[in-house]
Amino acid sequence: MAIKIIHWGCRLFLAAMFIYAGYTKLDNELQFAAAVEAYKILPPGQVMWVVYVLPRFEVLLGIALLAGPWIRYSAAFTAAFLGFFILVMLVTFLRGIEADCGCFGIGERISPRTLLRDSLFTFPAVFLAAQPWVVSRLSRGRRGQVAG
Repeated sequence: MAIKIIHWGCRLFLAAMFIYAGYTKLDNELQFAAAVEAYKILPPGQVMWVVYVLPRFEVLLGIALLAGPWIRYSAAFTAAFLGFFILVMLVTFLRGIEADCGCFGIGERISPRTLLRDSLFTFPAVFLAAQPWVVSRLSRGRRGQVAG
């Protein structure tokens, strides 16, 4: 029962986070474009493509985490997606570029705090991706204790 509560808590948290993050970017596309450009990793022609695609993708990913029958795969992709963006933020920070994170709108500089916060978001995704394995390991452990 506790695993189901944790499972749904992780799904709801991640889904809400991605839907909100996508919505804030859609609501302020020009500001988001400035944030993407400030990372200084994309050619100017690619910035607007990212500004168009990324927020819509985040909203769809949030919906997939809520409704998807393939939650394990959605969660694994979410963990990889988060890992990629954490790496991009880390490289930008280490290069000494003062850029907005752009995660939940504008006005939040990349800092050790934003890197830690976003890194912590990977834990629910990893849990959801690994949950079938975790549950099977736990149930095997319980059977061994009962039988022993």
